[in-house]
Amino acid sequence: MLDVPVPEPPTLPKVDPNQYDDAEVAVDADFKRTELEQFLADGAWADAFEAWAAETPVSEEQWQVVLDLDLLTYFDFFWDDFADRVGYHAPGLPEDWKERELHPELTSWGQVSSINAGLTELGQEVCDVLKDDYIDWESGYEAPDDLPDFG
Repeated sequence: MLDVPVPEPPTLPKVDPNQYDDAEVAVDADFKRTELEQFLADGAWADAFEAWAAETPVSEEQWQVVLDLDLLTYFDFFWDDFADRVGYHAPGLPEDWKERELHPELTSWGQVSSINAGLTELGQEVCDVLKDDYIDWESGYEAPDDLPDFG
C-alpha cells in the first residue's frame, strides 16, 4: 500500500495517440480529451489513484522519484471510439536512466521496473474507472454495411 496524498490529475495533451509506441487508434476521431479531463477533475483520477495506491507495490521512495521527475504530467488518456474504450499512454523511465543520471535515488533496474509497471497499472486503473463509472456515451463507430456475414 502506498500511503501518499492524491496528486492533481494530469492535463491531457492535444496530440495524436498514434504517435505513441504503446498506443494505436484505428481511426481519426474526436478523442474527447476535454470530457475526459473534466471527469478526471470531477473525481475519476482520485478514485482510480486511491484504488491503485491500496494495491501497488510502488514504495514511497519510488513514488518520490515519480514526483521529483514530474512523470504524472506525461500521462495521456483519450477516447478510442472504434474500440469503445479509453486508451492511455503511461509515462515511464527510459532504458538509459543510469547513463542519463535521471535521479540520485535510482540505483537498480528493479526500482525502474517497479516504477514503470506501477505507472502502467495506474493508467489502466484510471481507464477502468473512467469507463465503468464516468462515461455514459456510446461508441459512435458504425461498421460498414458491406462487411461479410460469417454467421
